[in-house]
Amino acid sequence: MSKNLKKEEKVEYTGRYLVLLPEGSNTSDSIDQISSISGLNLTSSLAFENEFFTDKDLAKTDGIVLDKLGIAIVNEKPEIKMSISSFGDNDMIVEKERVVYAIGMLDESTQNYVEGYRDAVNQMTNVLVGTEVEDYNYEEQQSEVESVGATWGLKATNVVPTSFLRYNPYNGAGIKVAILDTGFDFNHPDFAGRPVVHQSFITGESTQDGHGHGTHCTGTACGPISSPSATERYGIAYAASIYIGKVLSNGGSGGDGGILAGINWAIANRCDVVSMSLRGLVSGTGYSAVFETAAARALAQGTLIIAAAGNDSARPGVVKQVMHPANCPSIMAVGAVDVNLNIASFSNGGLYPTYGAVDIVAPGVNVYSSTKLPTKYASWNGTSMATPHVAGIAALWAQATGLRGINLWKKLTSTAKALPLPGRDVGAGLVQAPTKTRLIKFPIDRTPILVNPKFPIDPIGPIEKIIR
Repeated sequence: MSKNLKKEEKVEYTGRYLVLLPEGSNTSDSIDQISSISGLNLTSSLAFENEFFTDKDLAKTDGIVLDKLGIAIVNEKPEIKMSISSFGDNDMIVEKERVVYAIGMLDESTQNYVEGYRDAVNQMTNVLVGTEVEDYNYEEQQSEVESVGATWGLKATNVVPTSFLRYNPYNGAGIKVAILDTGFDFNHPDFAGRPVVHQSFITGESTQDGHGHGTHCTGTACGPISSPSATERYGIAYAASIYIGKVLSNGGSGGDGGILAGINWAIANRCDVVSMSLRGLVSGTGYSAVFETAAARALAQGTLIIAAAGNDSARPGVVKQVMHPANCPSIMAVGAVDVNLNIASFSNGGLYPTYGAVDIVAPGVNVYSSTKLPTKYASWNGTSMATPHVAGIAALWAQATGLRGINLWKKLTSTAKALPLPGRDVGAGLVQAPTKTRLIKFPIDRTPILVNPKFPIDPIGPIEKIIR
């Protein structure tokens, strides 16, 4: 095992705490209870418009309670550290806040993949691995790519059916999809005129994407049906309402508290689907009780959270467990497959029988989508790229069926395409979009040609006759 892999096994913490409040308690009572047992001064997220608050707001108090989740984010102060110990005696669970990263930007496996596609995404590669390519003209390379209609991922998942007898009438209209990531490039021409509700949970940074990861994930989940400059269609729920929560900085990192605040914001805005292509490291066994409860409460309120399983494996030799927070049972964990529907070498697996499963897989290798300007488009790899496929398709199913929460989850897994691979790696299989059978009509006034009165010949032909 390399030194880098050993280093990655060490979980990083921010210094703040997450407190899971007792089931069924309301925010006001919980604030009073915490104040009485610890002396801490907490504020409710309801005190802020749309339940959005910043680190500056958090700094003015000892902590803030997320009303929709029943979870408190508590600052680190000497007196608080002593008070925290009293929470366990009052049916509260306390966890340290972890540092969470945009998946795929720091590990060696993704670096190797990015290097492999250097000619297609040269400008972003320079940022990721510090490699320069001489005499390269991005615009010329881009213009030489032949348009083939839609990405391989959209075809493999039936967003764009390859059979003439099937078609997809769904576009995500009426469905709200929240992308919790590094933000979004609002100057991207493919989204011109498209309304986007947005909020930054990163102090000192606007929602504008200075990284590119969030714009790529948004493009897959909710990108346009067509573009004058893209080489192929890459977006799934092109009529869905887009909600951008910047929970990761332009450097690609953030904290658990910001992610939970983003989830709370998404629920407050009645988002149906939340897509999170991010991960924090896991040390040993177990999962976060705070995030599990948050996800379960989100499901109960009709919001399905979908997260990336992680890119920490180096198959076939090393298969790592599903990372935080996707390892929570109430969060749909997404693994990645390639164009041949084989599990991607970097995709993590479900190593424990009672939790941390991979629930479903989606295209995650050589995924073409939008990214921040001036690069505009890029083909990237990772469970980060697989996750927005599932989120976009979840929006299509929500539109088609009216299902939400756990019932939407069940629809996604029950309609997945089974793959001849271990369930540990692919869960229910490859996510599939809803489609309809095309109605084919033929004229009914055709008269059979009678060569022999006993043996009429139908000019429609046997194949068309069966369809008719």
